[in-house]
Amino acid sequence: MNLFRDKQIRYFFFFLLFFGLLLFLCGGILDAIQAKAIENLFLSHNNAVATSLLEQGIPKDVVAQAITNTQISQQGNDLLISIGLTERTSIRFLPFMNVLQNTTRHSMLLMGICLTVVLFGGASFFFRKRDRLYQQGIQVIAHFVEGNFTHHMPQMNEGSIYRLFASVEQLSTILQSKSETEQKAKIFLKNTIADISHQLKTPLTALSMYHEIISDEPENLVVVKEYSDKIGQALERMEQLIQSMLKITRLDAGNIVFERYHYGILELVKEAIRELTTRAEKEGKDILLDGLTEETVFCDKQWTREAIGNIVKNALDHTSGGGKIYISWECTPIVTRIFIKDNGAGIASQDLHHIFKRFYRSKKSLDTQGVGLGLSLAKSIIEEQGGVLSVQSSIDQGTVFILSFLTEL
Repeated sequence: MNLFRDKQIRYFFFFLLFFGLLLFLCGGILDAIQAKAIENLFLSHNNAVATSLLEQGIPKDVVAQAITNTQISQQGNDLLISIGLTERTSIRFLPFMNVLQNTTRHSMLLMGICLTVVLFGGASFFFRKRDRLYQQGIQVIAHFVEGNFTHHMPQMNEGSIYRLFASVEQLSTILQSKSETEQKAKIFLKNTIADISHQLKTPLTALSMYHEIISDEPENLVVVKEYSDKIGQALERMEQLIQSMLKITRLDAGNIVFERYHYGILELVKEAIRELTTRAEKEGKDILLDGLTEETVFCDKQWTREAIGNIVKNALDHTSGGGKIYISWECTPIVTRIFIKDNGAGIASQDLHHIFKRFYRSKKSLDTQGVGLGLSLAKSIIEEQGGVLSVQSSIDQGTVFILSFLTEL
């Protein structure tokens, strides 16, 4: 039975079993005491009768016959009635019976007191141990309520109470996890707001300055045209920053549900770079594709297109005029890889481990376009789909980004 898995209840049951045996033992002892008392009463009564008859000169053989006689008669009954010995005669008028009654009563009272002390002592010990266990649980729960999860419920044994404690412990773990999640969410929100505020400060300051310049020279069309273009660039930068931060925030919060299907890699890449080809032409750069047209990748089309576009845009930012960007792919039974390679300036070894951090810009890229979120966003997109985004680069040798997706059969 599950009840007896609890060691305290098991011990209390053994105590009750012992008490039952003790009760039977005491009953046997009391029976023996009463039998001995009856025997003594019988002998004492016969002794008194024999003594009285002998004192009256009754022959010994007659006395012996009277004492050993087992037959009863109406004459004997009438004699007893005549001297007042009937069934309704009070025991206090029967000296020997009165002694027997007192002896039996005292024995039963003494045994009853002893058994009661044993029963209440054992029960008190059990309930005191149980109450101590409850108090420990109450104290630990009080710590949980205060948000202190360093204490733990008693869980040394088996039984219903310990299963209850284990459930409370499990609940505390869930509450602790929820509390930590809420704390991380607060920190995340705080850091996100701080990042947005910090990144928006520069373009907002620039917009304010450009507005003052235009206001001071409203009739100078050259100045107005120049700073209007700069205002447009600042606004575009702000829009790009806000959109990127919103996307990263949604990814970090786990609000994105990726809808993964098989898509042709060639079409996926073409859609990802469609808006970047015009820029590449203006800057005198080439984007070259190389791969089998029938190859597919298992991914979310919209978000993977975003990741590829961000990486290609980063390549354009760090490739000088006349540079080339190569996009190729390969498929194996296990993994599908997309390679995005450029022949730009490359990445220094000390910067290589930091390029996926938000807003990170090396000293050599401070004058390039972008807000420092593209690679971080791309890495989050790929990894949230179970993929891997890695990079290989060295100074003046170009850079290659590798997008790896597990093949979905």
